[in-house]
Amino acid sequence: MITPYAPRPVRNPVMFQSWRRLTFLHWRYPADAIRKLLPQQVALDTFDGAAWVGLTPFLLANLHPPFLAPFPWISHFPETNVRTYVTGPDGEPGVWFFTLEAGRLAAVLGARTLYRLPYRWSDMRVSVRGRETRYWSARKWPFGCGATDIVVESGDPIAPGEFDHFLTARYRLYTNIGTKLAFAQIEHAPWPLRSARVLRLGQTLVEESGVPRPCGEPVVHYSEDIRVRIGTLEIP
Repeated sequence: MITPYAPRPVRNPVMFQSWRRLTFLHWRYPADAIRKLLPQQVALDTFDGAAWVGLTPFLLANLHPPFLAPFPWISHFPETNVRTYVTGPDGEPGVWFFTLEAGRLAAVLGARTLYRLPYRWSDMRVSVRGRETRYWSARKWPFGCGATDIVVESGDPIAPGEFDHFLTARYRLYTNIGTKLAFAQIEHAPWPLRSARVLRLGQTLVEESGVPRPCGEPVVHYSEDIRVRIGTLEIP
């Protein structure tokens, strides 16, 4: 069972960052439709017999390595990812990313090199008006389609249940280094989740990441701000 707490501390973080104005949009998928998109080293993690794919836009801030202050310009930019949920060979739950869009080319190149994650460079904006947050993006590199224009209105704090934790409380990311599976641990406080409703949902990013186009209304969560520690990439 997934709990809201990080299962272990990240004692030697490679980087620190804050995730602000973050929205989780999740759609239910047939398990077989997503399982075939994953590498054999991980197992699809399901809830109620279904796979769940998330589209998660946010504003990344205060990015910096240990013992250094955040760098001007590069430490603050929008990001959006498309993800699903898996378990590794040791049974540890985590995230598998189909794409991660970021608004800084240097951050894209660094993350592709250090973490072997499928980052893409996009023109991106996050704007706030009261309780409304707008996320806009258009992919620039590698060349191709993939865009978002999403507006959400945040609501009141919620008391998360088992399903909310399944969708949000993930403290490990998985990726591949060549043919080998690798992972990095993540540590942060439990998510301060709020309810939210979608006012506008324009996106082609999910289907441009190789996942079938989502159907129906998404499950929505919102979080204002959380501080994150990220560990080094490891091979189990």
